[in-house]
Amino acid sequence: MNKSGARTIRLDRLDNVAVALEDLPASSLVEGGVTLREFVPAGHKVALGHIPQSEPVRKYGQVIGFASREIHQGSHVHLHNLEMKEVARDHAIGTECRPANLLPSRDRAHFQGIIRPDGRVATRNYLGVLATVNCSASVARMIADQFRDLSPYPDLDGVVALGHGTGCCMIPGGEAHQVLQRSLAGYARHPNFAGVVLVGLGCEVNQLEGLMQDMGLKNRPNIIGVDIQEAGGTRETIRRGVEAVNSLIPLATGVKRQPVSAEHLVLGLECGGSDAYSGITANPALGIVADILVSHGGTVILSETPEIYGAEHLLTRRAGCREAGEKLLARIRWWEDYTARNGGSIDNNPSPGNKAGGITNVWEKSLGAVAKAGSTNLIEVYQYAEEIRARGLVFMDTPGYDVVSITGMVAGGANIVCFTTGRGSVFGCKPVPVVKIASNTPLYRQMPDDIDFNCGVVMDGAMSLQEAGEAIFRMLLEAASGVKTLSEVQGMGDLEFVPWHLGAVT
Repeated sequence: MNKSGARTIRLDRLDNVAVALEDLPASSLVEGGVTLREFVPAGHKVALGHIPQSEPVRKYGQVIGFASREIHQGSHVHLHNLEMKEVARDHAIGTECRPANLLPSRDRAHFQGIIRPDGRVATRNYLGVLATVNCSASVARMIADQFRDLSPYPDLDGVVALGHGTGCCMIPGGEAHQVLQRSLAGYARHPNFAGVVLVGLGCEVNQLEGLMQDMGLKNRPNIIGVDIQEAGGTRETIRRGVEAVNSLIPLATGVKRQPVSAEHLVLGLECGGSDAYSGITANPALGIVADILVSHGGTVILSETPEIYGAEHLLTRRAGCREAGEKLLARIRWWEDYTARNGGSIDNNPSPGNKAGGITNVWEKSLGAVAKAGSTNLIEVYQYAEEIRARGLVFMDTPGYDVVSITGMVAGGANIVCFTTGRGSVFGCKPVPVVKIASNTPLYRQMPDDIDFNCGVVMDGAMSLQEAGEAIFRMLLEAASGVKTLSEVQGMGDLEFVPWHLGAVT
């Protein structure tokens, strides 16, 4: 950081812009002795030299756009003078792949986990009531509402109803139907659910019987189906649903946490409500967490395909095999086509809040977002809500919309989530604990009931990125051991089950 003048940071020696670490008035002296020509808000970019029209603008050592007009030294660089153009990126699949650095089993960290009968490890102990279609969502909630008093069951974290907005008026067997089935099945099988009651209506496209048959959920003693029309209506379905939950309670009682290796953690990475500091503090610190967990034998999931756009070459270069790199590029091409078919483009990100926080375009956002993935090899690429079996760093194809992205990762098996934010995001995700991380200290002070860890300490000079990453890793082990995160303390997470809906609603 610049110690001699107003606070700015140049992130790479190739950069021709610096980031303002506070509101900077005109005439401030910043990085390299540059004098500001105008006011530059905190988190926004300032030109360190003259940038001719059409010349590239670099941040993170990468091209984030081109000058749409001449940019003078000391000028504010943002939407008014930065544009995107076609740029060639060398994907160089696998060229930066390195041998894995795995710790011996005896040296790996441990947490207090719950071992299920099939050997999988849970971080929470819930029972679930899942609606197969929106038409059964209210009934699912009414069933779960009968179990608000859990004092007789101190081992049970809760009985949670998860409804959603789809399940019918979709093409049977089509893409949207398959995604919904994978999402529901992933939650039904999730180790954080000791048992699940599936509630259907009876006439929907996503038929209860078909879901259980297609996704291998039949004959599982901890998954019970109830159909409203077959039962004879709401009242009888609630009675049967309550009876089904009661029959599952013995599976969730008497469980004891015990030491298990961190290799059983499956960490979902998310950033939402980002600002320019997200890519400087919180996301790189989370990248260190990712590297630590991978070294302990665990699994880390990067997601949000539209938010790696323009930075995908940083992942393909460290692909552990050519197939993984090609899969990632195939998903990028799919998104380019998908957004075009829907009258948009993949580069319509970022959001208004991101822009207000200093992020100009999706390339800049992606370069900051991909920092969450750390530096280890990319092992595998998964479709949305697909079951994750690989160990190490993997990628899941999801939208950038936080609730949809995290739903997919949890369906894939994530048993803990880290969520970074710069603008302030309130989010919970039953049945999985979510650790929220602020990119800056003002946000942490503004929303103390929502943010678990302040990465603003890195920018303030109180911690290094390495120290912050290590502190977050310790916090993850505590959360996985049963210590409630702030979103859990506030009771959030019942309404954040939002499977990705693709295609036409017929």
